[in-house]
Amino acid sequence: MSAVLNGIYIDGSWRAGDDVLEVINPATEAVLAEVSVGDAHAVTQAVDAASAAFVGWSKSTGRDRGALLRKIAQGVSEQREQLMHLQSSNNGKPLFEAAIDVDDVIATFEYYAAVAEDMDAGQDRPVALPSDDFSARLRREPCGVVGLIVPWNFPMVTTAWKLAPALAAGCCVVLKPSEVTPLAELQLARIIAEAGLPAGVFNLVCGTGLDVGAPLAADRRVAKISFTGSNAVGVQVMQRAAETIKGVSLELGGKSSLLVLADADLDLAVELACGGGFFNAGQMCSATSRVLVADSLADEFLLRLQARAEAIRVADPFADEVQMGALINRVQYQRVLGHIQRGIEDGARLLCGGERPADLPKGFFIRPTVFTDVPLDSALWNEEIFGPVLCVRGFASEEEAIALANASDFGLVASVVSRDIEATERVANALQAGLVWINAPQVIFPQTAWGGYKQSSIGRELGPWGLAAFQEIKHVISSN
Repeated sequence: MSAVLNGIYIDGSWRAGDDVLEVINPATEAVLAEVSVGDAHAVTQAVDAASAAFVGWSKSTGRDRGALLRKIAQGVSEQREQLMHLQSSNNGKPLFEAAIDVDDVIATFEYYAAVAEDMDAGQDRPVALPSDDFSARLRREPCGVVGLIVPWNFPMVTTAWKLAPALAAGCCVVLKPSEVTPLAELQLARIIAEAGLPAGVFNLVCGTGLDVGAPLAADRRVAKISFTGSNAVGVQVMQRAAETIKGVSLELGGKSSLLVLADADLDLAVELACGGGFFNAGQMCSATSRVLVADSLADEFLLRLQARAEAIRVADPFADEVQMGALINRVQYQRVLGHIQRGIEDGARLLCGGERPADLPKGFFIRPTVFTDVPLDSALWNEEIFGPVLCVRGFASEEEAIALANASDFGLVASVVSRDIEATERVANALQAGLVWINAPQVIFPQTAWGGYKQSSIGRELGPWGLAAFQEIKHVISSN
């Protein structure tokens, strides 16, 4: 094993922490690396550095900030292959999925580089008033030092979605990567350092949620926390942030639906169901884990879905023709298997999958799993599983399908499949979700918002909404 990697970057320099965590390859269960991690003291030092740097960085021009964001995008592009391999080794996802992640990172930094460059001309905007005796202008200013806490399922992507708009807005950052998947994040941090940001603008502290995330959320000098992860941890982050009345953005869970209407293209519907349910081994808050199919199509759809799911090649992320990789770790692997077993005990019918592939004795692999006849009150139907598990139910009418889709504590995304354009638009408008795809895979663009209704989100990421999440609004009113 190589030397311990420094997992702390503060005020422009790398530092070693007192404790070390092992980083595991989920496909082989082998130790990939050891990373030194921080604690509350390291968080304090990182916030110190960010607070000092904010004085100058907040006054920098949007054009200068945009130029630095473009350098980061270029650095990621130049190290694309290395980042892909780090992501696949550490996360367990196939290389083609890691490539999508890296390209998303590049596109996000490029998008916010352009946004930053346009900010100089529009920093102050006049506001029309009903009285000629007064004039007013609107200013958008960076909110201050921000804490970014990102998950293990899309580590570089979720970092880019938060970091790029925070830097574009003029904020200084303390980033906490997931302690489970820090390797690609550490390389991304090196790229960011090489881009030439002033010392203290970007800081990183690896470590656990208890040792790093909690003190970061509690520090009164941190103006905002942006967190992506589970609802249970999101509640804890919000409680910590409430102690100092700081802003929070939360991207949490989902239990999303794919609605297959009576005139749908079944081949397309099956592909979208598998893509939405099994991409990243189903470890997505946007996973379309509930598939609602018109009764007239249900039998044929299930036959095709079963055949497609059973044909998916589950293997090491670097294997030839691999289509689905491993779950992130043993805890998640056992959790998903527990959901599957409870679903069977609740009376759901297991159509396929639900077990480890016979040819993969090591690693955290589960075959693509499909259930039908799932009781509406079962955990399988209502709780986020975060694994390669689809639940399929029929519906008799469009109204019933919408009601079933909306009957959830979550409202992140949804999908609709139909040849009837008017029907798809009508259903999309009725669904309680922040993003709806019509006859399309789960493609995401930096220009469109990411976030959802109900317990899925507080706030939005990406687009102008992602920038606004890191800005304060100031109005200045003058007497004429």
